[in-house]
Amino acid sequence: MEPFEALREAGKIASKVRDTTLAEIKPGMKVEYICDIVNQRVKELGGKMAFPCNVDIDHVAAHYCAPLNDLTVIPERSIVKLDLGVHIDGYIADTAKTVSFDPELDYLVEAAQAGLNAAINTIRPGIRANEIGAAIEEAIKRYGAKPISNLTGHKMARYVVHAGQSIPNVDGLDKHLIHEGDVYAMEPFAVPPNADGKVMDGPPSNIYRMLKRHSVKGVAKKMMKHIQSEYRTLPFASRWVIRKYNTPAGKAAFQELLHSKCIMGYPQLIERTRAKVAQAEHSVIVTEDGCEVTTA
Repeated sequence: MEPFEALREAGKIASKVRDTTLAEIKPGMKVEYICDIVNQRVKELGGKMAFPCNVDIDHVAAHYCAPLNDLTVIPERSIVKLDLGVHIDGYIADTAKTVSFDPELDYLVEAAQAGLNAAINTIRPGIRANEIGAAIEEAIKRYGAKPISNLTGHKMARYVVHAGQSIPNVDGLDKHLIHEGDVYAMEPFAVPPNADGKVMDGPPSNIYRMLKRHSVKGVAKKMMKHIQSEYRTLPFASRWVIRKYNTPAGKAAFQELLHSKCIMGYPQLIERTRAKVAQAEHSVIVTEDGCEVTTA
């Protein structure tokens, strides 16, 4: 499949799974079920996960994925971000939406979406990244919210979710030029006006990626080969691997890969003042006069 066609197909799958699953989320539902049903639906539609499904609740802005046998459930009056990525032959679509179970937080959902719409309407070849950030910031502030300043959108490449260049959510110093044919995920985050508007590292996310091959033996060696062949340079969930190697030896092997720095883990990203966070995200291909949204 030609690269742009693969990007479009990944986008169709991602948007369908996102919308179907988001409509089913409700308080009391297990987060592990949500993560698993997303995986199942992506596979049924012919895609593969580009990274583990994130179900980020309240002040967790990004990177929470259920571990095996997770007991976490969706709380009452919470705000929940569903962030998922799909790839076809390494060509990635990354998208997110937010559902609010507290009417007082609905404005955050609207603000994040307004920021995303502003980004989509602004991006084009020749524009600078900070100009897109300024448009996002202005749109979010119009809703009485503020953007998270140290989270950004990101350029994507084949088998690479974060390919170096960013799309800021505020005006600033990132002035790199946008080019036709670039592929970006744009993802504004909105928080209340009295929040800090920055994230910090929190507890482990249960999301990992391959770092480097090291000399390991036995189950750890088999596990390392499995991770390399199945996920390549893409992030993966501990749940996926532990399910396959669900024995005391398998769990020990996973810890061995972590301690030997064959794999690395990501932290959850949490709002510094524990403010509640909304997110909206689409993937785009930059075209001659604007962009094509692949995950609409």
